[in-house]
Amino acid sequence: MSVNAKICGITTKEAIESAIKGGAYFVGFVFFPKSPRYVTPEKAAELAENLPPGIKKVAVMVDPTDDEIESVFEYITPDYLQLHGAETPERVREIRATFSVPVIKAIKVRSSDDVALWGAFSKVADMLLFDARAPESSPLPGGNGLVFDWTLIKNRKFTIPWMLSGGLNSENLKHAIELTGARMVDASSSLENQPGIKDPKLVREFLETCVKL
Repeated sequence: MSVNAKICGITTKEAIESAIKGGAYFVGFVFFPKSPRYVTPEKAAELAENLPPGIKKVAVMVDPTDDEIESVFEYITPDYLQLHGAETPERVREIRATFSVPVIKAIKVRSSDDVALWGAFSKVADMLLFDARAPESSPLPGGNGLVFDWTLIKNRKFTIPWMLSGGLNSENLKHAIELTGARMVDASSSLENQPGIKDPKLVREFLETCVKL
């Protein structure tokens, strides 16, 4: 059984072509201006124009207002909205109801207390994404290429679908899967040759590894 992969933070035609050819299940577009992976809604729509229907589009946002979400939806209709900020369960529920879109809620992990938040979000989100918590000094809530302690989610029985993120690449992926049992994974900055620019070779190798697992 292969692992379903999300290539996140796509900013170029080359990156999305590599994701398509490699068999990515999700592609992510970041609508967070502080990120080097930021794209405008217009640019995301252009990049996704020839996306095969089987590949899911994910709009990644950080503590968005309703107006900010609407501005994205004017140009692109995502299959999922990924919330990667400090959104509360109540806010997640509200966004999901208002925009009628499945929601992925990112949970940023440094300790077991962070992982424990999954219970509250499992009642309001459609999917969880476990990522490494960024250093306090970082302006980015994700996309820092950091790996968290995977044993914190080892042998956990989550009641909704979930995805593993944080510093994953073709070299550490097999160990990550064996330890956590993840069947969906997300990679972004670890597949780049410079901030915001995916390396087609790294994308291809990562997706090839996913297929073999």
